[in-house]
Amino acid sequence: MNRLRTATEAAAAIRAGQASSRELTEDLLARIAADTTVNAIIETRPEYALAAATAADKAAARGPLHGVPMTVKDAIEVAGLHTTWGNPAFADYVPTSSAPLVERLTRAGAIIVGKSNVHTMLGDFGQTQNELYGRTNNPHDPTRTPGGSSGGGAAALAAGLTYLEYGSDLVGSIRLPAAYCGVYGLKPTAGVVPLNGFQPPGPPAPATEFPNPSSLGPLANSAADLRTALEVTGGPTGKAMSWHLEPPRHRKLADYRVGVVLDHPDAPVIDEVGKALSDQLDTLASQGVKIVEGWPEAVDPTAQAEAFGFQIGLFFAMYGEDADFAPLAQVIQEEQRRMATRAAWQRYFEDIDVFLCPTSFTTAFPHDDRPFEERTIDGRPYDAQVFWISHASLTGLPAVSMPIPTSGLPVGAQVISAFHEDDTAITFAELAAD
Repeated sequence: MNRLRTATEAAAAIRAGQASSRELTEDLLARIAADTTVNAIIETRPEYALAAATAADKAAARGPLHGVPMTVKDAIEVAGLHTTWGNPAFADYVPTSSAPLVERLTRAGAIIVGKSNVHTMLGDFGQTQNELYGRTNNPHDPTRTPGGSSGGGAAALAAGLTYLEYGSDLVGSIRLPAAYCGVYGLKPTAGVVPLNGFQPPGPPAPATEFPNPSSLGPLANSAADLRTALEVTGGPTGKAMSWHLEPPRHRKLADYRVGVVLDHPDAPVIDEVGKALSDQLDTLASQGVKIVEGWPEAVDPTAQAEAFGFQIGLFFAMYGEDADFAPLAQVIQEEQRRMATRAAWQRYFEDIDVFLCPTSFTTAFPHDDRPFEERTIDGRPYDAQVFWISHASLTGLPAVSMPIPTSGLPVGAQVISAFHEDDTAITFAELAAD
């Protein structure tokens, strides 16, 4: 059996009778069990997975992910699998029901074989390590980080230990690991994928309509897999609700008008990142892509990154930390600022199809066990990783991190598109790869 890499390839092979779900699942479980280097998948359920694969091979009805074995981030609830958030206090917690997105993946035919590692309480966007399961390493260089906090899922994809992964992104926790591991990651439009079943074990958080900067989204080895995963998991909960993925603006690469910024003094890219991005831009231009350089009008990237920092502080204040984080007048002012920034980006996307920028200023860096506030990356601030991902996070815009050609460690380019036009970013990434 030829080694397949993507969920799309695996589903097609099963439909065509070229492989069975049972064969793919057995092979994947064997690879996970044999891994002694990456430490990306922390728990599996072989009996369930093999039984589900056998049933899939006998079934007549076949969904878009029919028979495809995959994993999800430890923080997302799956009935029968531990959900620990990398915290010893939750080591024994096993939910009895699954998050809506897991139920939707299963209805689409996917087989959830196990869970991927996270940083403790998802508390690091640059690394993945906890007391329960230890450290996850980057498959391209085990001395380096896979990113965080969805580092386990990104590393698993890069190491061939899963066909598809679902993670979460508050402060770049999908996009940064995707960039550092050389895979694809999507932070969908805010609110598209329901957040139910994604919270630390304990009493449910109080219901609120206050803006939540967290997003749940897929990581994959192809842009096409991102599309399929979003199509089957997006939309509100409730039987009366319906949702569909808006089609892309264009289906030919040469039809795209692309805004571009490749560097900024607040997070200057290292040479390897700058060269890879510049070469990619030259390639796109040679294919007829219209390139428009510069930030959108009325967007101050430094102020925008600072505004995102406030929103993160406010998010944690809402969920049990400092209730006196900020006075009400400032909260109102910052919310108006957030919405004004989103409006500025939406005006920009009236003429521009996607915005291309770095996912991070750096490639994967060495593991760092120093206290968070003491960490640096080649002498640069550790939290400079947040600058490039903050723009889509603040505004709730969809963003894809896609790998781009490089001779060294992986480099990610970030593709941002208009609100609810996720497939425009996905399709551009897909066409750019071709």
